[in-house]
Amino acid sequence: METTIEKDNNSVTTKDSSKMAFELENTVPWGRNLGEYKAMFNLTGSDLDKRIISFGDGPASFNCEMSQLNKSVVSIDPIYRFSTAELKGRIEQTKDTVMEQTRKNSENFVWTRIKSADELETIRLSAMDSFLDDFEAGKSQGRYVNHQLPDRTPFDDLTFELGLSSHFLILYSQLGLDFHLACMTEMLRVAKQIRIFPLLDLDAKRSELLDSLVEHFRTDYRVGLEKTGYEFQKKGDQMLTIKRR
Repeated sequence: METTIEKDNNSVTTKDSSKMAFELENTVPWGRNLGEYKAMFNLTGSDLDKRIISFGDGPASFNCEMSQLNKSVVSIDPIYRFSTAELKGRIEQTKDTVMEQTRKNSENFVWTRIKSADELETIRLSAMDSFLDDFEAGKSQGRYVNHQLPDRTPFDDLTFELGLSSHFLILYSQLGLDFHLACMTEMLRVAKQIRIFPLLDLDAKRSELLDSLVEHFRTDYRVGLEKTGYEFQKKGDQMLTIKRR
C-alpha cells in the first residue's frame, strides 16, 4: 500500500513494507544541491573523496555536481525507473503546489541560509534542472540506480565508505520501526558508516523512533547524534551517525 505524506510540506510517495507498484503520479520530486548536502551531513573534503552511496536522492543535483568534481557517488531511488521526460513532466505538474504549501507554512522554516520562498524555488528548480540534464548519462554510468529500500541493493558488502539518507529515513516515522531497522541494516551492509538527516518527524518533533534505533544499533556500532551546519526545518539541525567499531 502506498502512503502520500508531507516532506518539507511537500507531498511525496513512500511505501510501507508491502510489495506494491511505485507510481509516479503519487510522487512530488524535490531536490537539493551539493552545498546543502555538505551542510546537512557535515561533509568534509576528505568525506567527499570517499566512495559514497546516497539513498532516496530523488532529483537532487548532489550526484551531478559531485561527478563534475570527479567524485564517486551512487544515488539510489525508485523514481529512477522513470524517464527524463516523465520526471520533468511531474516536476512541472507539482512545483507550484509545493511552493504554495511552503509559502502558507513559512513559519515552520528558518529563513537564514535561504532568505525567502522565491529564493528557495530558484535553488530547488536549479538543482532539479541539473539533475535532469545529467540523468540519462548518470544512469548509463551506473550513478543513478533504480532501487527501493529495504530491498537488498545490488552491491557487495562494504562497497562504499559512506552512506547518506536525506529527508527520508526517520522523517517518516509512520513507516514503523521494523521498516527503518531493515533499511538501515541494508545501508550498513554496503557502507562502512551512514549518516541520516534530519531527526525530526513530519510534525517537526523529535522522531519517536530515534531512541529505539539508537538502542538497537549501539550494541554493534558507534552511534552518535551530531549537530550540523544546516537548519531549514525548525529544530532540524541534527544527524544520526552510525559507524563500524
